[in-house]
Amino acid sequence: MALKKAGGNWVDGDRFFNREAELEALTERVHEGTHTLLTAQRRMGKTSLVRELLRRLKEDGSFETVFVDLEAADTPASAIAEIGARSRTAKGVGTPIASWFANVQHQLGDRLEATSDPNIWLNLLGAVIDAGNWRQKGDQIFAALADNDRRVVLAIDELPILVNRLLKGNDGRINPEREQTAADFLGWLRKNAQAHSGTICLIVSGSVGLGPILRQAGLSAQANIYSPFDLKPWDESTAVSCLAALAENYGLDLPLAVRTDMCRRLRCRVPYHVQLFFDNLHNHLRNAGRHAASLKDVEDVYAGTMLGAGAEILLQYYDSRLKIVLGHGGHQVARRLLTEAAANDGLLRAADIDRYRESLAASAEAELGSAAIGEVLHVLEHDGYLRKEGDGYRFVSGLLEDWWRARYGRRRTSPPLTGTVSERQIA
Repeated sequence: MALKKAGGNWVDGDRFFNREAELEALTERVHEGTHTLLTAQRRMGKTSLVRELLRRLKEDGSFETVFVDLEAADTPASAIAEIGARSRTAKGVGTPIASWFANVQHQLGDRLEATSDPNIWLNLLGAVIDAGNWRQKGDQIFAALADNDRRVVLAIDELPILVNRLLKGNDGRINPEREQTAADFLGWLRKNAQAHSGTICLIVSGSVGLGPILRQAGLSAQANIYSPFDLKPWDESTAVSCLAALAENYGLDLPLAVRTDMCRRLRCRVPYHVQLFFDNLHNHLRNAGRHAASLKDVEDVYAGTMLGAGAEILLQYYDSRLKIVLGHGGHQVARRLLTEAAANDGLLRAADIDRYRESLAASAEAELGSAAIGEVLHVLEHDGYLRKEGDGYRFVSGLLEDWWRARYGRRRTSPPLTGTVSERQIA
C-alpha cells in the first residue's frame, strides 16, 4: 500500500507507518486490562499510535472504543462534558445522558436523540454538568460504559495539559485550592478506573509529561494505577524505510546515502521530523523540476528550510510546551540551560550547571533556586530534550539542537539565572 505524507495531524490506516511491535504490545495490555500511561518525546506519534490501535480494536469487533481529547478542558466539569460527548455513541451510554435532557427532549422530540455531532452534545452537556455534580455525572458515564456487552477502551489524550491547568491556573502558580481540585479529579478518575477495571481499560497520553507535573504538586501517587509505556523514536532502519516508501509513492529517487544522511542530521528520528524532512525535500525537488535527490539537496533543504523561517513555529511549539510544564521562572532556567548546551556543541557540562548554582549562592532564595535547576533538568531529561552524558547532559535531537542554536545559541540571548526563581514558580 502506498505511503502518503502525514502532514501535521495524527494518522491512521494507510498513512500509519510501522510501529507494529508497539501496537502488538499495547493490544496485549488492553486484552489484559492494563491501564496505560503512554509517554514519549514531542511529536513522536502518540496520538497516531492510539488512534490506530482503537481503529484496529473496533474493526476487530471485540472492543468498544472511545477517544477523548482534553486539551480544551479547564475544569473537572468541562472534562466530564468532553468524556460524555465522545462516549455518547458507545452502546448504552446515550440512555443515561439523554435522561439529563428530559425537558429539552420533550420540546425537541426525536431531533435531539438524532443529533450525532459531539460538539453539539459538548455544548449541551456543558450546560448541565457543573462544579456541584461533575462526580455524579462522571460516575454515571463510567457505569454506562461498563454496562456493555463488550469491553471498553477509553483513551484520554492531553490529560497532563488539563491537570497542569487545574494546578496552575493562568498565572502558573500552584496553591492549596488548585492542588485539591487536581487531586479530586485525578482521584475520581482513579476510583472509576479501579472500580471498572475488568470492563474499562484506560490509555492516557499527552504532549507534555504527566509525571513531572504531578511531582511538582506532590501528587505522583495518583498515577500509580497506570503502567508506563515509553514510545521510542524510530531506529535508523525504520526511518530509512519510511523515506523509501514515501519516495516510491511520490516518484522520487532518494538513494540510500541520501536517506541515511537525512537520518544522521535528525539524529533522533522522531516520525514527524522524518516526514517533515521528506516533505521539504519533495517541495525543493519539485520547484527545481527534478526527481532525483543528492546529498547537496539534503544539505540545502536542511539549512535553508528545516532551520529556516518555517522552523520558528516548530521551535515555539517545543518552547511553549516547556513553559506549560515549568511556569515562567522554570521556563527561563530551561532556556538558559538549553542555550548553554546549544552554544557548546550540544553539551551542557556539569561545570556550567555548578556555575549557575553558585551564581545563586548569595541570593535570598539560593536554596529554592538550586532546587529549581534540579527540577528543570529532571523535566528536560524526562521529556526528551536532554540526556545524561557522563556528568553532564547532551541534546537528544540533532534537529532541536540546531534549531535552538540557530535561534538562541550563538548569541546566548536567554537571561542568566538569578536568585528570583522559586520552586513554586516552576510548579
